[in-house]
Amino acid sequence: MQPRNMSMSGVVDLAAVKAAGEARQKAEQARAQAARTGAPAPSRLVIDVDEAGFQQEILQRSTEVPVVIDFWAEWCEPCKQLGPLLERLAQEYAGKFVLAKIDVDANQMLFQQFGVQGIPAVFAVVAGQPIPLFQGAAPEAQIRQVLDQLIQAAEQQFGIVGAPVDAEAQGAEPAAAQPASPYDGALAAAHAALDAGDLGGAVQAYSNVLTDDPGNTEARLGLAQAKLLQRVQGMDPQVVRKAAADAPADVAAQIAAADLDLVGGHVEDAFGRLVDTVKRTVGDDREKSRVHLLELFEVIGAEDPRVVTARSALARVLF
Repeated sequence: MQPRNMSMSGVVDLAAVKAAGEARQKAEQARAQAARTGAPAPSRLVIDVDEAGFQQEILQRSTEVPVVIDFWAEWCEPCKQLGPLLERLAQEYAGKFVLAKIDVDANQMLFQQFGVQGIPAVFAVVAGQPIPLFQGAAPEAQIRQVLDQLIQAAEQQFGIVGAPVDAEAQGAEPAAAQPASPYDGALAAAHAALDAGDLGGAVQAYSNVLTDDPGNTEARLGLAQAKLLQRVQGMDPQVVRKAAADAPADVAAQIAAADLDLVGGHVEDAFGRLVDTVKRTVGDDREKSRVHLLELFEVIGAEDPRVVTARSALARVLF
C-alpha cells in the first residue's frame, strides 16, 4: 500500500533553498574579494558578548555554527597574547566557527556558569552544549588542532558545518549579479520528475548534478527528498506505525515510522521520534538512529527552525 499524499510540498520549499544558496555564494565571493584586496573580513566572525546577549549570540547561533568563547580581562597579560591570535584564526577559518569574546569582569555570571577556573579560558558551544577546550595561551599549532577537531565533531555529530557570513548585512559591497547556473535545466528536470512521482528519474538527475557540483545545495536537498519518498513507497502506514508502537527500541521500526511522519508533514514528530530513539539506544543502534536523523535534517534544510530545535534536542541526549 502506497501512502497517500506522497509529496514534500509544504515541508520544504526548493525555490527558497535555491535563493539561500545563491545568497551564501554571494557572501563567499565577498569574502574572497576581501581576501584578495586585503580588506578586513566582516566583523561578525568575532563578536563581543555580554549576559544579555548570551541566549541569541551564543546559544541560538551555536545551532548553526560552532561558537568558540574567549574568556578574558583587560588586566590579563596572557589574554592579550591569546585574544588577537583567536581573532586572526576566526578570520582565516572564514565562517567555520564564530569567536565570542566575554569580559569576565563585566560578566561574572557567565564566568561562574561555565565553571571557569582561570583566564584566559576557551570554551565552545555546539548545538547549545558547552565544551571546554583549553586554558592559557596555548601555541598556535595546538589551537589549530583543537579547532579542527571541534569543527569535525560538530559536523559528524550534529551536521553543523558553519554558516557563511552575510556580507551585505555587514555593509560590504554587494557581489555582482550571478549568471544562470549551468545546472538550472538539469535541476528543473529533476524537480519535474520528483513532482511527477518518477522517483528513480529524480534520484538519477539530482545525482548527476552532484557528481559535477558536489556543493549544490538545491540538488542535495532534492536528492534527500527523492530518496525519502523511495523509502516510504509501498509501505503500509498502519503496519509501520503499529510495529513502531509495539517495539520502541526497534531502530528499524522507528526509522520507518519517522520517514512516514516526515512525508506526511509531521516534521516535529519525525524528529522527536528519532531523538527519543537515540536516547534509549546504545552502540550501533544509537549511531544508526543519529545518522538517519541527520539525513532527515537534510530533507528539511539546515536553516529551518524545526531543524535548529531538533539539533539542540539531539545534543542534550548525546552529552
